[in-house]
Amino acid sequence: MLLTLVIAATVANAKAATPASAAVPAQSEAPAAAAATPEAISADGSAAAVAATDIPKSIRQTRRTLIRLQVLLDRAHFSPGVIDGRAGGNLTAAIDAYAAANGLPAATTPATLIETLTANDAAPVMVRHTITAEQAQGPYLDAIPKDYEDMAKLKSLAYTSPREALAEAFHMDEALLVALNPRADFGKAGTVIIVASVGSGKLDTAVQRLEVDKTRNRVTAFDASGKVVAAYPATVGSTERPAPEGDWAVRAIAAAPTYTYDPTRLTFGKAKTKLTIAAGPNNPVGATWIDLTKDTYGIHGTPDPRLVGKRASNGCVRLTNWDVRQLGASLAKGAAVTFVGVETRAKT
Repeated sequence: MLLTLVIAATVANAKAATPASAAVPAQSEAPAAAAATPEAISADGSAAAVAATDIPKSIRQTRRTLIRLQVLLDRAHFSPGVIDGRAGGNLTAAIDAYAAANGLPAATTPATLIETLTANDAAPVMVRHTITAEQAQGPYLDAIPKDYEDMAKLKSLAYTSPREALAEAFHMDEALLVALNPRADFGKAGTVIIVASVGSGKLDTAVQRLEVDKTRNRVTAFDASGKVVAAYPATVGSTERPAPEGDWAVRAIAAAPTYTYDPTRLTFGKAKTKLTIAAGPNNPVGATWIDLTKDTYGIHGTPDPRLVGKRASNGCVRLTNWDVRQLGASLAKGAAVTFVGVETRAKT
């Protein structure tokens, strides 16, 4: 779209449902519900607005502008995915979705878009946050194994460090968190850091319908009147293992799901026996599982939010953990889900 070209030029010139029951996976990932609560980290520490002079000089003005745009879009519920201050497909898609939903012309510049967004949202985009004892101490894992059999030996698929946990809590890329706080000790309670001031919790209205666009890698949420109330970047199936087609519905929602791997019904993975992988944000299906009426298929989180919209999946729909938590908390029981388009990425 023309909007994409305008952004590139500007940057260059710098300026409620019941939990899912234990489901046996077929061609894609299907977890059982877990009793544990989600590993969410609150952003309600001592927070104060951050002045432009407090941002490290290594964060150049162009990147600051993109960070501002990403945060404002995140709070408007048109998710750019990971906030990293970089131009990319997920940010462009969020801008396109917001412009279309709000009747803006396709050639809207980032400056005009920021002006439009701040007309209804004047809150600061960066705040100071004091790291709590819980955030500093975890518990955290040393590493996440890649093999499902090794994952199944763990009692929790927790975060691997305070840095990872804090970055996800504030919807940020770890590299940006470090760039904003180059001398911070993220493992020390009481440390004050600069973070993105992002939205949280449920949407303002219940989501009655979802459209999963396999071509655009996007999930769009609609209210009862048909108004777009949110849009999220997504990884949707692959050319080898496509997502469903047509019309389905939300059957159930599970927070902090476990993951069941059954090699008798799966065509991916190397394990030879049925496995149950514990809950946690680094679980293969992340923080939340939204079960669909198409057996074994669902919408879920991911242990690596940077790859949302950039890698293919085993058939299901992946969102960032924070986006799927928000969506899961906002879905009306039995919400309709329509799949459109075709997969564009091969499984890697």
